[in-house]
Amino acid sequence: MLPRSNSSGKLFPFIFNKLKVTPNEPFAPSFQALFSTRIVGEKPILVRDFIHSALYDPNHGYFSQRSGAVGVLERSIKFNQLEGRKAYMKHLDKIYKQSGIAWFTPVELFKIYEIGGGSGTCAKGILDYIMLNAPPRIYNNMTYISVEISPTLAEIQKQTVGEVCSHLSKFKVEHRDAMDRSGWGDVEQQPCWVIMLEVLDNLPHDLIYSESQVSPWMEVWVEKQLDGEGLSELYKPLQDSLIKHCVEILELDKNDTKRSSIVSKAWSKLFPKPRRCWLPTGSMKLLEVLHAALPKMSLIASDFSFLPDVKVPGERAPLVSTKKDGQSSDYSNYLDAKGDADIFFPTDFWLLERIDHYCSGWLKLQKDKSSLQGRKRRTITLDTSSFMEEFGLPSKTRTKDGYNPLLDDFKNTKFYLSVPTHNIK
Repeated sequence: MLPRSNSSGKLFPFIFNKLKVTPNEPFAPSFQALFSTRIVGEKPILVRDFIHSALYDPNHGYFSQRSGAVGVLERSIKFNQLEGRKAYMKHLDKIYKQSGIAWFTPVELFKIYEIGGGSGTCAKGILDYIMLNAPPRIYNNMTYISVEISPTLAEIQKQTVGEVCSHLSKFKVEHRDAMDRSGWGDVEQQPCWVIMLEVLDNLPHDLIYSESQVSPWMEVWVEKQLDGEGLSELYKPLQDSLIKHCVEILELDKNDTKRSSIVSKAWSKLFPKPRRCWLPTGSMKLLEVLHAALPKMSLIASDFSFLPDVKVPGERAPLVSTKKDGQSSDYSNYLDAKGDADIFFPTDFWLLERIDHYCSGWLKLQKDKSSLQGRKRRTITLDTSSFMEEFGLPSKTRTKDGYNPLLDDFKNTKFYLSVPTHNIK
């Protein structure tokens, strides 16, 4: 896992720069979003559909048209030959500038599914390890399936894994959207592994908006402005099922009820404070599909727990970033994404765990107090350093002066582990 090239301290603590939104007025982009107007037709669309198109549209999306968005290291980094952190960061900066790559995927027993496998580095590494360290019967009988939405990355994965000929009989790429239930076929009743490394951050999110501290939440839609050249937001009462389920899990409706006292209402009228909240509806949809198709899966997910220098307003807001000549440039408005920008979100791991339990069926059952059924999933969230100390080989990534990027960096990333319990049927 490599951080993006970062002269402005992107991996360090940060301050959100909030944009002011005037109640009852549409939130309009600061300049015309030339490509993004093609995403929205004559009818408004939900924010998650706008984000999905901006990232994955087969003709204009960020991941579809930019084959160089994901990189493959030509050779492994010799950490024990580097003096320390300064030398490591200099070497990393050199790699990014020479490659012109926007970012590198991380890492880059037995049926394994990997969602969003990037360049195929993780798949090849796992297959290499099992081939060299596991009993031959495990390697010979294993299946590794990569589910990849990008046709370009699907081909790159085949090339990467194909560097070892014996891997090809165990490895398969399925070019499809993992959030589409029909692509998974019949329910898989056998235990399996599902790996998602830096996938959640690029899944579509929805946005809800409230005019004040006690006003009801409204779902946000994107529509064309009257001139047909720009985009603005449209607010509607909560109707979408995924949005309503996320609000329910977050208990935002209960929090609103607590704040609805006479004093609170009066205060909010005098000093209204608009609220904007981003909801991981894409993650919820994906977990719903995975629990339905692979009920006995063991899940490993790794992602950003927070993002620095976010300019887009709202709780759990995304970083909308483009890169040119090795330098990152961030937008202050998600509507400015034109197919040239990555849109990635921080993962609220507390919320991810609740969504996981909800999609497994357990959290829903708790509303029925007569139900004595136990949890269907056993879960844990670990800092990346804790995960690597437990399961990695940190001695292999230590530099001469003791600095270890595997343990000392990536402070804004975590691992989420979720396995089935005996309560699963």
